[in-house]
Amino acid sequence: MPAPSAPPTATSATTAPPAAAVPAGVPAGVPAGGSRFGPLALVISAGISVQFGAALAVMIMPRVGAAGVVTLRLAAAAIVLLLLCRPKVRGYVRADWGTVVAFGVTMAGMNGLFYQAIDRIPLGPAVTLEVLGPLALSVIVSRRLVNLLWAGLALAGVVLLSSHGGGGFGGLDLVGAAYAIGAGVMWAAYIVFSARTGRRFPQADGLALAMAVAAVLSLPLGIVEAGSELLEPSTLALGLGVAVLSSVLPYTLELLALRRLPAPTFAILMSLEPAIAAAAGFLVLNQAMSAMDALAIALVIAASIGAVRSQTRKQAA
Repeated sequence: MPAPSAPPTATSATTAPPAAAVPAGVPAGVPAGGSRFGPLALVISAGISVQFGAALAVMIMPRVGAAGVVTLRLAAAAIVLLLLCRPKVRGYVRADWGTVVAFGVTMAGMNGLFYQAIDRIPLGPAVTLEVLGPLALSVIVSRRLVNLLWAGLALAGVVLLSSHGGGGFGGLDLVGAAYAIGAGVMWAAYIVFSARTGRRFPQADGLALAMAVAAVLSLPLGIVEAGSELLEPSTLALGLGVAVLSSVLPYTLELLALRRLPAPTFAILMSLEPAIAAAAGFLVLNQAMSAMDALAIALVIAASIGAVRSQTRKQAA
């Protein structure tokens, strides 16, 4: 995940790309000159950071539960971003605050649902199902007949996951799968409100404020589930690690990359998130994936890339 990237606006911010988007407040233009190897490495590193952060979150869930992890991540990320951005709170109208609150609500919902999902099903399938939300948004926004092909390809991948037992979706907790799909719906909403917030607030100020809203919303659930365990030094340290890996670090890397990388290229790279998640699940959590599972994930990735490219051609026409 936003994941987000997303995690902070890292994983999404405009309505253009399907599987990801541009961080709030960052222009999505094509930069002039410069080698692309550096930006590509930054985006891939950000994806690795997000998914290995999610794997670390799974490891500490036995201590504080999914809601506790969400609270730790959002609270730590909010504190770091508020200290770094020092956003101004004066000079904004009610509509501005309404937008940032809506952004925070979607951020809390996306994270809450996603962590409930990975508490029940492996990381790779969870991210694959989550990506369907932004993909559906892209298909709807583009209104191109060819995108029905990409939607069908993604559906084929989901069918493979749902019909295959063992490590696939068919052998997993259906509640966990529903949480992952719900997280995808919230991810699509996150993209919309991230873009609106980026237009109303300078730099990452809106992101920092929205992260604070999300942290406040998640706090009661985290306290109910984890209680005083949230204040254990070792748990706080691990929660900070999740926040840095899943939010602060990827947002910073993507912010740097987007200064030299076209937004469509960024979105295509972010479409690789399910594959990175499957690798993180295998390496950190010993969540093995069969060849059929890998094929299903590859179909969803191909659908995301195809949707990005077709929408880019429409915008260039």
